[in-house]
Amino acid sequence: MLTSGGDSPGMNACVRAVVRTGLYHNLEVFGIVRGYAGMIEDDIQPMNSRSVANIIQRGGTILKTARSKEFRTPEGRKKAYANLRKRGIDGLVVIGGDGSFNGAQVFSNEFDIPCIGIPGTIDKDIAGTDFTIGFDTAVNTAVEAIDKIRDTADAHDRLFIIEVMGRDAGYIALHSGISTGAEHILIPERKTDIEAMLRSLEEKEKRQKLVNLVVVAEGDDFGGGNEVSKIIRERLPNADVRVCILGHIQRGGAPTCLDRVIASRMGYSAVECLIEGRHNVMVGIVNNRMHYTPLDKAVKATQKISEEWLKIVKILAS
Repeated sequence: MLTSGGDSPGMNACVRAVVRTGLYHNLEVFGIVRGYAGMIEDDIQPMNSRSVANIIQRGGTILKTARSKEFRTPEGRKKAYANLRKRGIDGLVVIGGDGSFNGAQVFSNEFDIPCIGIPGTIDKDIAGTDFTIGFDTAVNTAVEAIDKIRDTADAHDRLFIIEVMGRDAGYIALHSGISTGAEHILIPERKTDIEAMLRSLEEKEKRQKLVNLVVVAEGDDFGGGNEVSKIIRERLPNADVRVCILGHIQRGGAPTCLDRVIASRMGYSAVECLIEGRHNVMVGIVNNRMHYTPLDKAVKATQKISEEWLKIVKILAS
């Protein structure tokens, strides 16, 4: 088992579930430290029940995570496989995002080792599951921060631009923006009409609505928080504009109840999949039921933001 890519709150709960489910079925369980890099460098440790004691409430990942350029090469993957083989490891659970799944798919095809993917990413940008591990915690962290920003915005009649994470996906911006009553939400999935936003802000300025929140995903096509602030300052010179970039605060912290529960369910189901012979799938949850997506499809598809969500934003922010 390994955690790969960006860390997300709830990964430890998932590691715990994989270990204890495996031990329940009398399997040997190994933790690979620092993802695919650790697999190549033979940083692989046997795990028991005590290895995962008192971690369910912790953010981050006890197995750590890292990027690995070497794993992208056939030579690197060959080293990794040799390290698994010498320990008799015959199945792999990968907790991460689409990049991690892509690596698992290639590795499995080359060496015929079954892989199970578990979606661990705060961005919620993987199709085949209603939830990804860490998204709920990240959104709640963002909401708490934005609520505090609104307090000071109200005290000073300020226009605040809050940049949240989401290089390729706008779910954190969308959910946190709706939850905090943001006047505008800018996301990568939709081309930003900066002129329409400026007209709206000008109209609000005329009717003395001086407290405004603009939530922008870092990957918005117009740019992040600083870029948006520049044009607002140029076009609305009387506005008192401030920028707050939440950054990596969204990755940390104790996972919410939801993230702990879904991580536990997914970890348990991943081990059951290996035992049942259901290989090379991503374990997800759809309509509160376990859902299995072939890994090759999981790495090609992404979640789509529906037009209904965007309509809700427009109506509620007016």
